[in-house]
Amino acid sequence: MLEPVFSWILALGCALLLARAAAHKFQQRRELVAIVANYRIVPAAWAGIVAVAVVFCEISAALLLVYPATRSLGAIVAASLFMTYAGAIALNLKRGRTHIDCGCVGPSQRRSIGGWMVWRNGLLTLAAALSATPVAARPLVAFDALTICGGVAVLALLYAAFDQLGAIVTRTRTAS
Repeated sequence: MLEPVFSWILALGCALLLARAAAHKFQQRRELVAIVANYRIVPAAWAGIVAVAVVFCEISAALLLVYPATRSLGAIVAASLFMTYAGAIALNLKRGRTHIDCGCVGPSQRRSIGGWMVWRNGLLTLAAALSATPVAARPLVAFDALTICGGVAVLALLYAAFDQLGAIVTRTRTAS
């Protein structure tokens, strides 16, 4: 059994990340289609459909994670997305295609893929899966809300810090 506060922090953290990612992708749909096509995993003719499906799944997972009654389904969708992203990146790294845009910071900001992104998405898969773990039956109190908000804020800051660090490492390796 998982502590309810921890479940809320993981679920809301993943929901926030997915909602932000979906917003970026939705705002720049044409660029997203090009990014999906550039991964060369699906036929280029399917890139538009896959791009729409990705945004739909990200929004759906984010919404499903917010409600305890649908959290398990949201966690499955989120974990599946994160695993798919890790697999797509790993496949292209194996192909030697390190120059392609990851599409993870919004299509307007180009960032080449790197091995650290596979690990990041693996950890995100674990976080999403953990949010589906049954929670201990205890009522939440007012202090829990503060803890949850603080925990989500800390996760968001840690994600942003590690994301920037990974980007710097990738740029440094590419420049060498």
